[in-house]
Amino acid sequence: MRIPAHSVCTAIRDDIVAGVYERGSRLTEEVLARRYGVSRVPVREALRTLEAEGFVVTRRHAGACVAEPTEQEAADLLEMRMLLEPLGASRAAQRRTEAHLKVLRGLVRLGQERARRGSSEDLRSLGGWFHETLAQASGSHSLTSMLTQLRHKIAWMYAVEASPNPVESWAEHGAIVDAVARGDGERARAITALHCERSTTAHRLRFASGGDRTERVRNSQHAVNMSGLRH
Repeated sequence: MRIPAHSVCTAIRDDIVAGVYERGSRLTEEVLARRYGVSRVPVREALRTLEAEGFVVTRRHAGACVAEPTEQEAADLLEMRMLLEPLGASRAAQRRTEAHLKVLRGLVRLGQERARRGSSEDLRSLGGWFHETLAQASGSHSLTSMLTQLRHKIAWMYAVEASPNPVESWAEHGAIVDAVARGDGERARAITALHCERSTTAHRLRFASGGDRTERVRNSQHAVNMSGLRH
């Protein structure tokens, strides 16, 4: 079975974000092909995609390496997010479907329930699903792709502290959905902008001190079984 390049790309990107590959480390086709159980062809294609996304750079005499973003580049990502997520919410108010609203409302119910119970372990993933669905509701593939890429890069560069007031945070999520459901693009934009501004304060650079990541995953030598991936 031929594993498609986009699946290999996703696997490598996830490992970069998780810290399996350190910043600046080499990414050789042979080692990656062995790790993911694929040929070198999809690995080569995946590395080209990841270079275009900014996760990988090609260096003379070294080949493909994990990128080493500067603090300014990391700060720019949060600024871009504060511009694009409100735009996505505004578009969602005009273009969302009933299916989008159903998913968004379900996520808000779950998030508010977990926040009231103090079950913080699920809130981060629920928040990610919420913002991903909100982006999809914008009806713009380009905007959704950009926001998805931003979320990957922010997760790579930043550690996010738990919200000191998750109940308030999920109340904001609920207000965004209410505005989207009413078709009120300006209110959806304004609430999302405020929400992004507040959440930004919880982000802490993983490499602010110039040292290695503190949450590195030390399993880069272990093979990854990708046989279950679908075409």
